[in-house]
Amino acid sequence: MFTQDTQPVSYSLELGDTVVMLNDLVGKKLKFSFHGAINCSHCGRKTKKSYSQGFCYPCFKKLAQCDTCIMSPEKCHYDAGTCREPEWGEKFCFQDHIVYLANSSGLKVGITRETQIPTRWMDQGALAALPIFRVKTRKQSGLVEDAIRQHASDRTNWRNMLKGLSPEIDLLAERDRLLELAKDEISALQAEFGLEAIYPLLDAKPFVFSYPVVQHPEKVTALNLDKTPEVEGTLRGIKGQYLILDSGVLNIRKFSAYHVDLEISEDG
Repeated sequence: MFTQDTQPVSYSLELGDTVVMLNDLVGKKLKFSFHGAINCSHCGRKTKKSYSQGFCYPCFKKLAQCDTCIMSPEKCHYDAGTCREPEWGEKFCFQDHIVYLANSSGLKVGITRETQIPTRWMDQGALAALPIFRVKTRKQSGLVEDAIRQHASDRTNWRNMLKGLSPEIDLLAERDRLLELAKDEISALQAEFGLEAIYPLLDAKPFVFSYPVVQHPEKVTALNLDKTPEVEGTLRGIKGQYLILDSGVLNIRKFSAYHVDLEISEDG
């Protein structure tokens, strides 16, 4: 799903050549039908199973964007000469990244390319987010994140996020608290890479988001097109990359390479 930073967040979904404006469908009955066809989102070949949210197995094994260092950037091995795709790494990993705090289901620390702000946070279903460092490379941002996550989680509880169970958090106060706790580790990284490489964003203000949700689920049931090729229900809301139906929640990103038909009707 694609997002726009509006209040609430605006969602659209590409189905073939058609773009569906999802906010307009809240309150309507949707039926998704999967007919068994999956095409790799990179090479286009047919695949029986989607890996890493849209790739065939050969691409999953060879693409840099599917390597373990994407989830753990501090493990970047470009300098060792073993990057799967050095040109891809130079384009995407050697650009400014932002270390941030966010509240999706509670306080978390994370990183994203500066060009992905604020999309990254809307994709997570964050209620608020605060940039705290601008860092020159992905690996360095991962090292800063690693220093801070000794004192704060780097995970989102997606079930609580969908239930709307996110406590109020003063991100500015949390930033100051965490920077004090991690000051020795961060100072060491700044001494190693230079102050200009790891720059604190002390004047940054929080980003605040709301979502088109009329009813959060009390119990979260994940819908799976692999197990149930036809999924239907009344759309109660959209948050993160999830459609909240009265029959369960559907993670659209997980099925991004699937060929799916969508039928829309009035509820009831």
